[in-house]
Amino acid sequence: MKTLTLYRNALSGHSHRVELFLSLLGIEATLVEVDLAKQDHRQPEFLQKNSLGQVPVLEDGKITIADSNAILVYLATKYDPMRQWLPAAASTSALIQRFLSLAAGPLAYGLAASRKVNLFGAQLDQKKAIEISLRFLASLEDYLINRLWLAAERPTIADIALYTYTAHAPEANVCLKPYPAVRYWLRRIEGLCGFVPMQTSAVGLNGQ
Repeated sequence: MKTLTLYRNALSGHSHRVELFLSLLGIEATLVEVDLAKQDHRQPEFLQKNSLGQVPVLEDGKITIADSNAILVYLATKYDPMRQWLPAAASTSALIQRFLSLAAGPLAYGLAASRKVNLFGAQLDQKKAIEISLRFLASLEDYLINRLWLAAERPTIADIALYTYTAHAPEANVCLKPYPAVRYWLRRIEGLCGFVPMQTSAVGLNGQ
């Protein structure tokens, strides 16, 4: 019997990073679609799960966790006893935290924000978001030139946290062709057993 329930939106990159990690861990969860267009995330019942009105939210029995990065940490800690996805070594753990911060910072304010303008009509400064995106991708490209994975010799939740919005950069009006190391890294993630993609949308460069 499934004890995990994931409240998500199919077009949310934050939701997808959790769905992807659940699949990589081989964990089944009941998926509950939260219709953002209909303001489901603003309804009192959902706000009791996350007062910020954001997806995703994970319920594991009596435990409710909001925030995609927090959910990744929770799943890695509880359901990966070998600590492969969140190694206990202090230096590796710190490096993973750095990338989780990047996911909540430059990635969110860059690629995710620009994609949100195109996909949902968000009233955000898209020019600034694209500038942030280009700086982020240039830094990520330099970092990955001599590395297979972000924080360890194998994939960790750092890779999962950064994957979705980077892979969907064209939907944010950002081309990935100038970043071969980033593209090869994306392919390595897509080659993992259990990988599931997020649906693409005909916006941004994909709509040209």
